[in-house]
Amino acid sequence: MKDKIKKFLDSDLLEQYLLGTTTELESLQVERYIAMYPEVRDTYNELQENLELFAKQYAIEAPQGLKDKIHSRIKSERVGRKKFFNYAIAASIAAIMFAGISTFFWSQNQGLQEENSVVSNKIKLLEENMKEQLEDVRNQFIVLNNPQTKKYNVKGNQKAKELKAVAYINPVKKLSYINVSKLPNIPESQCFQMWAEVNGKMINLGVIEEAGDQQKLMALPYADNAVGYITIEQKGGNHTPNVDNIVANIAY
Repeated sequence: MKDKIKKFLDSDLLEQYLLGTTTELESLQVERYIAMYPEVRDTYNELQENLELFAKQYAIEAPQGLKDKIHSRIKSERVGRKKFFNYAIAASIAAIMFAGISTFFWSQNQGLQEENSVVSNKIKLLEENMKEQLEDVRNQFIVLNNPQTKKYNVKGNQKAKELKAVAYINPVKKLSYINVSKLPNIPESQCFQMWAEVNGKMINLGVIEEAGDQQKLMALPYADNAVGYITIEQKGGNHTPNVDNIVANIAY
């Protein structure tokens, strides 16, 4: 019986159930285990508390003023369309005398449609970005709370002795993250940059903007025998790593 419970807890069904991504059959299984086994119930309550704290910390707010801008745009479109139809009626009555007016209003309508398309595209991009961020937060939650996740302490070499980081690797879910908690001081003309070597290809993961936030994680691409690197580059980062300035590496 204990092996059965352990196997269930080692899976991520509880996390998926909390995040609402389980199937109907999986949900019934989770609810049955929660009701039958105190160990599962205690783990579920603990994960629920962790998720609430995690959700509050990573709450994503829409850009300031976006809602007002959207309402304003919708309102202006309605007013614009109303004016357009009124003008169109007047133009139809005096079509012979003002034949050129129809062309003018057609151009106005085209401009309105183009502006509406721009607003719609911006909203669509915002939605896509928010979905990506929420998916990243979901993966972070699973990695940090899954018992199969392995934790590796990372330290800098002689060039960056003060550098400290922690890598979180989950070989089952194939997810990897790193938290850089401390960076040594370097000249303003330089920066720290993160890389990953996957299947013989070097991938640029971007500049490490800051350290000190214990909960700020940077995603690492997962692959068997992958290696991560932190280098010192010129401010703004490089397209290829300066191998002479590697200050830390992470094998995962």
